[in-house]
Amino acid sequence: MFNQKNYLARNDYSMVIKASNKAIINLFWGSMLAILPSVLCLITNSSGALAQSPVPTPVPTPVPPNPIPVTPVRGATAYGNQISLNGRIVSGIWFTKAASKSQFTTHIADGTLRQLIGIDLLDTNTPTKQPIGWFSSYAKPQILNAKLIGNYRYLDVTRLASTSRWLLTVQGNILTIVTPTAKVTDIRESQLAFPQPPTNPQTNPVLPIPINGKALTINLDRPTPWVVRQEPPQKRVVDPDAVNPQPTAPPGREWTIILDGVADPALVQRYTPVPVPIPAPVPNPAIQLLKQLPLPLPKPVPAPPTLPPVPEPTIKQVEVINNQTLIRINVPFGFAPRIQPNAANSLTVEIRPDALVPRSIAWAPGLIWRQQWVNLGQDRFPIVSLEINPGNVDIRPIVTNPNTLIGTAPLIQTAQNYLAVAGINGGYFNRNNRYPLGAIRSNGQWVSSPILNRGAIAWNNRGQFYVGRLTLEETLTTSTNQRLPVLFVNSGYVQAGIARYTPAWGSTYTPIIDNEIIIVVQKNQITNQYLAPKAGETPVLIPADGYLLTLRGNASSNLSFLPVGATLNITSSTIPPEFNRFPNIIGAGPLLVQNRQVVLDAKAEKFSNAFIAERAVRSGICTTATGRVMITSTSNRALGAGPTLAEHAQLMQLLGCVNALNLDGGSSTNIYLGGQIIDRPPNTAARVHNGIGIFIRK
Repeated sequence: MFNQKNYLARNDYSMVIKASNKAIINLFWGSMLAILPSVLCLITNSSGALAQSPVPTPVPTPVPPNPIPVTPVRGATAYGNQISLNGRIVSGIWFTKAASKSQFTTHIADGTLRQLIGIDLLDTNTPTKQPIGWFSSYAKPQILNAKLIGNYRYLDVTRLASTSRWLLTVQGNILTIVTPTAKVTDIRESQLAFPQPPTNPQTNPVLPIPINGKALTINLDRPTPWVVRQEPPQKRVVDPDAVNPQPTAPPGREWTIILDGVADPALVQRYTPVPVPIPAPVPNPAIQLLKQLPLPLPKPVPAPPTLPPVPEPTIKQVEVINNQTLIRINVPFGFAPRIQPNAANSLTVEIRPDALVPRSIAWAPGLIWRQQWVNLGQDRFPIVSLEINPGNVDIRPIVTNPNTLIGTAPLIQTAQNYLAVAGINGGYFNRNNRYPLGAIRSNGQWVSSPILNRGAIAWNNRGQFYVGRLTLEETLTTSTNQRLPVLFVNSGYVQAGIARYTPAWGSTYTPIIDNEIIIVVQKNQITNQYLAPKAGETPVLIPADGYLLTLRGNASSNLSFLPVGATLNITSSTIPPEFNRFPNIIGAGPLLVQNRQVVLDAKAEKFSNAFIAERAVRSGICTTATGRVMITSTSNRALGAGPTLAEHAQLMQLLGCVNALNLDGGSSTNIYLGGQIIDRPPNTAARVHNGIGIFIRK
């Protein structure tokens, strides 16, 4: 989520957690002791192996907490939500089925295979047939049978496991996979040259001609599981007194390629960083002992000549940890690694500005996963999208915890808890207190009200949608016909006035600002009143058969209209009234496209100038002329940063959107599909408050 999300009024309080050095040390050693058994232990195999392998048999490891939910698979001999891969227990969806009295077939979710084994999913027009790339020919790929069961798409890996000599066994809900021990024999580096694109100084850095990328070839003695991970950005220490100016270009990122195999010791030695010697401190010149005897000024020393920066090596380090080889590489800003497992038992790693590989995968009936580059002026943007036929699915708002509106979680976790087949992050929220900041309406009930007349999308289960700017008008009518406006419902956006909190907020409400007056309403009758002098103190129970009213600021003058025993009636309507017809709504903003025309007006929706001008990764949702709905993730342009809001609106228009809405973006942007995040490395996706879930109709 953007750092600029402070476009709202400042919060009246913030939560700051301070930890001592001792607590940090205790936490570190506690974490190490918790994970040590998982690192050291191995997995045992039973006699019912599905494929044979000469690899030694491991011993059991502890089960990790909070396994992901999985629906039962009809006709399966076993199914589960965990996989032990070469002794490491991880989350993974699978099932086995009897093919005959003595033979079984093994089926693993495609997201698990992609993110755990490194299998590449190739283009397909048939949801039941999935071509793959995994140390094989991409021209004549192996095709696996695919089947959508529940919220996962399973691939039959029986033949792949046999030809790759995997040892497969089942222990309860854990599928154990042991692959033959592989060796990393060599790594070769070469240059990649790309044509210089037209330079746009507003969006792209000015680079020399030609643009040079790097290519690595990692040679193995056999196929082996591999994954790639993007590391968090390193904090740059800027010395304000430095003689040479600090670089202004955004820093690069470190990526780690992890292979199940042991690198040749010569490789480890070749790519082991040499420690930089720390120079001894230079003694100070004569110290001024007496203030009345000042020393003469030293002669000025000419500044050393400015030298061009030394480029960082592509391969930062190679090391072997627990029978895995970790290859850490430096990737410049505007570039990313494109990795392909080849038939010659090698991985090709190309560090390039256009790393996203175009794809079109018919993942399920009425659901197409696309990856493409879209040109806008002189720039090219990578866009990952899901195109969905509303006639095949149900679409619902999803929140982190169905029992409370307070909290955030990874989208992948929330989607799996709801048993959604796909999803995208939704509206804004306050990252500090984790309260919602926008409209959420589910099944006809307001979960959280809209704010600031911002953009929203509404829909029903008949495939009808409405996109526009949304305001909710809610009115409280007393038994004396006094009409009082309610500004917000279950919202973290705080202003002077009356707000309402229902059981959807949670079991209790804790005052957000000082001096709130809280009124308890049960069965439409006021039963109690409280004065809450301090924010963050004294939670008040929210009645299951009612709600709470909070009076903030000058709204306290309405207390005389709300005595204990008074009866209340609430009416509400939306502006524009078209939103009233739809049971489901997600609000975010700004509105991008309406009736095929760009209608972006972020200032009218009260977004800050900094937020409007920012170039960042963007999430979006739109409807098309064919009646489809599309969820999109637009990442950093080639050689530059992500789109501005204006560029995002134009890109959605180019994708064929008739009506389009900008969703929360930045690190919040991520698209979930069948157990995997498909638009970014999963570890780089931030926790979010809510999203839009896609559910296959049964």
